[in-house]
Amino acid sequence: MNFNHFDESGNAIMVDVSAKQPTLRTAIAAAEVRLSTKLLAAITSGGVAKGDVLGVARLAGIMAAKRTPDLIPLSHPLAIHNVTVDFEMNDAAGVISVRCTVRAFERTGVEMEAMTGASLAALTIYDMCKGSDKSITIGEIRLLFKEGGKSGVYKRAS
Repeated sequence: MNFNHFDESGNAIMVDVSAKQPTLRTAIAAAEVRLSTKLLAAITSGGVAKGDVLGVARLAGIMAAKRTPDLIPLSHPLAIHNVTVDFEMNDAAGVISVRCTVRAFERTGVEMEAMTGASLAALTIYDMCKGSDKSITIGEIRLLFKEGGKSGVYKRAS
């Protein structure tokens, strides 16, 4: 397997994408937050002591996507054109599904930005609710979709 983040001597390097043509890149990533149904009801009704959990988590996810090169070594600084963070609640299961979509007209993909955004939004939900329930879990961080660039479209099978 060829790893392009290493030179011929095995040193970590940033991949040179300067010769690539910019294309519209889109990535969608997700994370799941599992919590009690009682706490999920408090989040959706605005009854959490720290305030608007989902509003703050949305902002955290957007900020995280924009700061990905500061957090993940060797990732490229990108001119991101759009980031959205959305939530879907499964009240019966006690699950908040976080979805982060990132778009940019760039030379390299935005998968890491979308995954970072989804992850930090989920972590923010935990942070804002840990005073009520420390048993919250975060999992299933995954890429759902990407398009743009020479590798084409990827869509995760259900």
